[in-house]
Amino acid sequence: MLATIQHKNQAIEVDLSKPIDISIPLTNTDENPIAWYIEKPVIEPVIFGDWIGKVSEGRSSTNFNNIFFNPHGHGTHTECLGHITREFYSINQSLKQFFFLAELVSIQPELQGEDLVITKSQIEKGLNGKNPEAIVIRTLPNRNAKLSKKYSNTNPPYLKEDAALFIRESGIQHLLIDLPSVDKEYDEGKLLAHKAFWNVNDVTVLNADARLESTITEMIFVPNEAEDGSYLLNLQIASFENDASPSKPVLYNLRFLNAK
Repeated sequence: MLATIQHKNQAIEVDLSKPIDISIPLTNTDENPIAWYIEKPVIEPVIFGDWIGKVSEGRSSTNFNNIFFNPHGHGTHTECLGHITREFYSINQSLKQFFFLAELVSIQPELQGEDLVITKSQIEKGLNGKNPEAIVIRTLPNRNAKLSKKYSNTNPPYLKEDAALFIRESGIQHLLIDLPSVDKEYDEGKLLAHKAFWNVNDVTVLNADARLESTITEMIFVPNEAEDGSYLLNLQIASFENDASPSKPVLYNLRFLNAK
């Protein structure tokens, strides 16, 4: 199904029939990816005495599960600047629009000392002069192991501070990446990339131009079949009044038509 939308005086044709889901499913198995030193999610039926909320147990007409998970450590999630501020801000109040023009870029992190990092020059090269509303970063090599990787104590790649600053100064509002964090796993709480992207210098008193409506989405997985380039991004969250929510970002192929 093809749809035509108008965006900033530019007509765009979008193929809605072939969504590219770049989220990772949340399961209660050992295949679930995990970060930040926690255990796997728990999905289990409610039990009231002899009653079990599971149809296959023969004691209920419905499946009735409790789910215990952490959005930051258990899979694809979208967070707002409330993730790092003393004052409470929720992703549900921060993200009010859900469709954005996005640029998918593939980057192989560079070795600097003992760390693998994504640099400003790599981001600049990947964008190639474009100024999308969202950037989707796929790190290379892009193996299926990301779908079930245990990241704790592995020092995953991360964004250098100047790379995050360049993304902000490029006017990009939404940053999506296939890593558990844009920052170094052990960084003494500095959170340099988070702060640079959201323009937060002091977590107790926000700058007047702190980016309240900007989001970071981590632990995505972009299939190899998706080529680098421009897409329409649908960024959907659950309506949690929390700094972060599990999310389902979906990309759609598009074609730019003649400008009006």
